[in-house]
Amino acid sequence: MTTDSPTTESTTTPADATTQDAARPVVRHEPALSRYTLLIGDATAGFADYEVDGSRVLFTHVEVDPRHRGEGLASILVEQALDDMRERTDLTVVAVCPYVVAWIDKHAEYQDLLTRGQ
Repeated sequence: MTTDSPTTESTTTPADATTQDAARPVVRHEPALSRYTLLIGDATAGFADYEVDGSRVLFTHVEVDPRHRGEGLASILVEQALDDMRERTDLTVVAVCPYVVAWIDKHAEYQDLLTRGQ
């Protein structure tokens, strides 16, 4: 997974670009913690915990700091975590967290992750 943030079009001046880049969400995989962490600047704004169980990866919990709720960050976090799992592994995704269940239900292009390897 890359730590690049989602691309957005911007008409900022170069001086503004540095400030704006610091506010862009970045998702980082932290395998030692079994977690994907979403950062804004240097601050953790959310995380997605998972557990590996044989040929399955269970997404157990997604949380976003209440100060950042309503900004679409949980969606960015889940999308990038699932993209990383698709690219790096052949594991079957098991959505345990209700948010991940609902997110995959809304994004049909990710439903194949629920059955691959079976």
